Amino acid sequence: MDLSGKAAVVTGSGRGLGLAYARALAAAGAAVVVNDVDAAAADEAVRQITAAGGSAVAEVVPVGSTEAANALVARAVDSFGRLDVMVANAGVLRDKVLWKMTDEDFDTVVEVHLRGTFTCVRAAVERMRAQGEGGRIVVAGSPAGQRGNFGQTNYAAAKAGIAAMVRTWAMELARAGITANAVIPVAATAMTRSIPAFAPHVEALEQHGTALPGSLRKGEGFGTAEDVAGLVAFLASDASADVTGQCIGIGGDRLALWSHPQEVSVAYADGGWSADAIADAWPVTVGRTPQTFGIPAPRL
Repeated sequence: MDLSGKAAVVTGSGRGLGLAYARALAAAGAAVVVNDVDAAAADEAVRQITAAGGSAVAEVVPVGSTEAANALVARAVDSFGRLDVMVANAGVLRDKVLWKMTDEDFDTVVEVHLRGTFTCVRAAVERMRAQGEGGRIVVAGSPAGQRGNFGQTNYAAAKAGIAAMVRTWAMELARAGITANAVIPVAATAMTRSIPAFAPHVEALEQHGTALPGSLRKGEGFGTAEDVAGLVAFLASDASADVTGQCIGIGGDRLALWSHPQEVSVAYADGGWSADAIADAWPVTVGRTPQTFGIPAPRL
């Protein structure tokens, strides 16, 4: 995969998945703007990339605001003369059940994930359209946004919104040659370390370098951050020119395409539906096979 001559921004790339993405893009030849709120982490990421022969600079700013998004795009243009790829990855968690979630818990997650993705992509698209050479938008989704997840009202809502934005952007940006896709990763990170079934394996990987077992890599599609990075490099490349508007899952040894919401069952009634008519028809028509929800528990 050759990304020579391309410039990319990767938000939240001081560590974890974002760092893996930035390193993979740089290894393929792209010049990368590393972004993080932790200056030390951003500088270390740049050091790793440049030590491996890549090109990278840091921009330390919390994503969310228009000013932050504009600063990231400006950093790419000032440093590399252009912007070809925006990877909107930055995120935070404030997990609580609905009745314990505060306004601040909700707003913080939505600000970083949903608004941060919107502002960064908008700023990137403005630059890409001005360049007139197309571009690549890669954003971070989540199984929680596709299925819902206990204790993650804020996070699931933001990630579902990101998936909806990708489908919209695929239509709006097509004429400009800009693709937009969401990566749905399942990987050993700080965000998955708290899942009891995964925790001992993540700890063994981090502390001893113990490889994740096949039951996780294949059975659960759960792997390392590096396992996800290849998909980001592909979506940043010319090889993905015909891939847009998609939510693509990856983790461990599994690559998957998520479906878009669609009607799965329909019933009709002459003159419309009263409440009583719906109550009578529900169990024998559209309600016969209700949709499931929530992320299935690991089968280990």
